[in-house]
Amino acid sequence: MSAKNKKDLNQSELPIEGGEPNAAATPTPVAPDAGETHVLAEAVEVVAHKPFVPGKLELALHRRVNTSFLEYASYVIRDRAIPHLADGVKPVQRRILYVLKTLDDGRFIKVASVTGETMKYHPHGNASIDDAIVVLANKRYLIEGQGNFGNIFTGDPAAAPRYIECRLTDLARTELFNKEITEFILTYDGRKEEPVTLPSKLPLTLMLGTEGIAVGLATRILPHNFPELLEAQIAILKNQPFKCLPDFPTGGLMDARDYQDGKGTVTVRAKIKTKDSSTVVIKDIPPSTTTESLIASIEDATRKGKLKVKSINDFTSETVEIEIRCPQGVDAEKLVDALYAFTDCEVSLTSRIIVIKDNRPVELTVSEVLRENTAQLVELLKRELELKQKQLQDELHYRTLERIFIEERIYKLIEKCKTNEAVMAAVYEGFVPFQKQLVRDLADADVEKLLQVRIRRISLFDINKHREEMDQVKADLADTQKNLKSLTKYAIGHLETLLEKYRPIYPRLTTKSARHEEVDVKAVAFKSFKVAYDRETGYVGYKVSGEEFKLECTKFDKILLVFKDGTYKVSELPEKLFVGQELFYCGIPDREKIFTCAYTDREASYLKRFTFGGTILNKAYACIPEKSRILYFAPETPKVLYVRYKPAPHQKISQQTCDPSQVDVKSPKTLGRQISIKDISSVTAEPTRGWDEKEVTTKIVFA
Repeated sequence: MSAKNKKDLNQSELPIEGGEPNAAATPTPVAPDAGETHVLAEAVEVVAHKPFVPGKLELALHRRVNTSFLEYASYVIRDRAIPHLADGVKPVQRRILYVLKTLDDGRFIKVASVTGETMKYHPHGNASIDDAIVVLANKRYLIEGQGNFGNIFTGDPAAAPRYIECRLTDLARTELFNKEITEFILTYDGRKEEPVTLPSKLPLTLMLGTEGIAVGLATRILPHNFPELLEAQIAILKNQPFKCLPDFPTGGLMDARDYQDGKGTVTVRAKIKTKDSSTVVIKDIPPSTTTESLIASIEDATRKGKLKVKSINDFTSETVEIEIRCPQGVDAEKLVDALYAFTDCEVSLTSRIIVIKDNRPVELTVSEVLRENTAQLVELLKRELELKQKQLQDELHYRTLERIFIEERIYKLIEKCKTNEAVMAAVYEGFVPFQKQLVRDLADADVEKLLQVRIRRISLFDINKHREEMDQVKADLADTQKNLKSLTKYAIGHLETLLEKYRPIYPRLTTKSARHEEVDVKAVAFKSFKVAYDRETGYVGYKVSGEEFKLECTKFDKILLVFKDGTYKVSELPEKLFVGQELFYCGIPDREKIFTCAYTDREASYLKRFTFGGTILNKAYACIPEKSRILYFAPETPKVLYVRYKPAPHQKISQQTCDPSQVDVKSPKTLGRQISIKDISSVTAEPTRGWDEKEVTTKIVFA
C-alpha cells in the first residue's frame, strides 16, 4: 500500500473523543490500487464489526497485529515448544519418529536421509531436525544411534548428519505405532498425512523430560526412570500409593525433598570421592552441566579466591573422571565442601510440567501426568484388543466359508453360470444349507473373495491342517475376548512384561539421598586473601604490599578499621582502599570479641573494655569521645598494662601497672574507668625501653 493511502486509511478511522468524526478533517478517499484491495477490505471489515469506544484510539492495524500475535503465540505453544500429553513429544520429534517408522526395515538409516524425509512434514529448517534426532538418540529409549552422536558428559557435539546413522529401537517399534488407531491430518503443504499424536503406550512425557520456551510460556519436565514409571503405573492400576522422582542420564546425588510432585525443585550434586588426603575425584556430574563447564566453574571460583586448587586433570571418556589435587596445607575433605558451595558441583533444578492437553496448555503434577498416561494405555490396549477381535472374527468367518466352499464343492455350482449375477446367486444358494455354521451372514465381499481362490488351493486343500488353524484362531479369539473382559489385569500384565525386559537395561543412574547436608559457604571458604596496610602510602587491602596488620581472609570476610581519633567502621574486603596514615587497628570484625582501649583527653586518661556489636557497613562510628586520643588499643584483654607518665615537677610516681580484667565489658560508647589525671606518655602490654625495673612500681586499683 502506498504511504498516501495508508495515511488516508488511518485518518478515516480516527475517532474524535466525545463525538462523531470531524467531516472537515476527513480527507477525500483515494481509490486503492489493485494490490491494495485485500488489505483495505480487511481493514474495513474489522472496523465494521468493532464497536466504537469513545476516547479509545484503536486502529485496524493495531487489531490486526494483536490477532496475528495471538495466532503466532498459540502456534509456537502448540506446534513447536510444548510437548503433547498423549505421546510426550514435540511436533518435530513426532515427525522424526513417524518418518523412521515409514522407512524402517531393521537397518540403520543415514541421519541426513531421515532429515530430508522429515522436511516433507516439518515446515521449518533442517537444523532443528538434526538436533532433535541427536537428543532422542542420546536418551536411548526410542532411537538407536550408530556413529558419533556427541558426548553428554563432555558436551562434545555430534558428527555431521551425513556421517551418522540411526533407527528405531524395539521399544519404539512395539509401543509407539499402530496405523489403524492413529488419527492423521494433512501436512503443511497438503501433500502427505502425518499423525496428530502417536498412539503411545509409554509414559514418554516423564521418561524423556524436556525443556521448551514458547511465547510467554515455558516448560521444564525432568526425566524420570523408565522402570520406576512402569511400577508407578502398575500401582495406579492396583489403586496403591506411588511416588516417582527424577533420574538424570549424567547421574549424581539428588535431594528431592522439595520436588512437590513435579511443582518444586531438586538439588543434584556431583559424586565426589576422596582418593587420598590431597586428591579428590569427580565421578558423576549434575544435569545441565558438562565436564568442560564444571571445570570452568572450578577455575572461576579459584580465581575469585573462594577455593584453592593445585591442578585439575580431566580423564573423562565413556564415564566421568575429573581429578583435582589440593595445594599443600589444604585438606581434601574441606575442598569437597567448597566445591559444593562455590562451583557447579551442586545445582538446583526447578520443575514445571506444562503440556498440551485437549489442544490447550495445562500445568500438571507428576501424579496427574502418570494417571493420564495410564488411562490412555488402558484405552489403547482396549482399542487394540477390539481391533484384534474383529480381525480374528473376520479370519474365522472367512476360514469357515473357505472350508465349506471347498469341502462341500460349492465351486461346482458356478461351472454352468454364464453371467456374474448367476455366479453370485449360485454361491449364495450353495451356502443356504450351512447358514448355521457361519459366524455372520454371507456378504458380496465374501463371495468375491471366495471366487478368487485358485484351483491349486482347492486341489491341495488339507482339511486336518485347516481345522488346526481354525482351532488356533478360535483360541486366540477366546483369549482376546477374555482380555477385554479383564482389561485392567491385561494392562498390568503388559506393564509387567515391559518391566521384566527393560529393568536391567535402564537402571537408576541418579542416587536418591534423603537430604543433602547444608554447606556453610562462609565456613568452607578458603582464606585466599592476605590483607595488609602500607602506612607510607595510606592504602589497605589484599592487593597492597604492606608490612602491618597482615590478615588472611576469605571472600566473605569484612574488615574492621580503627583510627587514632577513635573512629571506626566496617567495610567490604578491599582490593586497595585509601585510609590515610592514622590507621590504628585492622582486623576481622566479631560482634562478641572483647577489645581493650586506653585513651586520654585534656583532663584525664581512661581504660575500658567493650565489644563492637552490630554495625552498618561503611558507616563511621566513634569508640572514644571527641577530641580524645587513643593510647592503647588491642583485641582481647592483656594480663597487665604498663603505664608510663610524662615527667613533671614534684611528680613522685612515673610508672604504674594495672589489671584490665577489673574493668567491666560494656559498649563502645562507655566512658570507661579513670586511670589518672596525669599526662601519660605510653600504655603498653609489655615493658618497653625506659621502663625502670628497679623503680618501685605501684598498681592502679579501680574502685
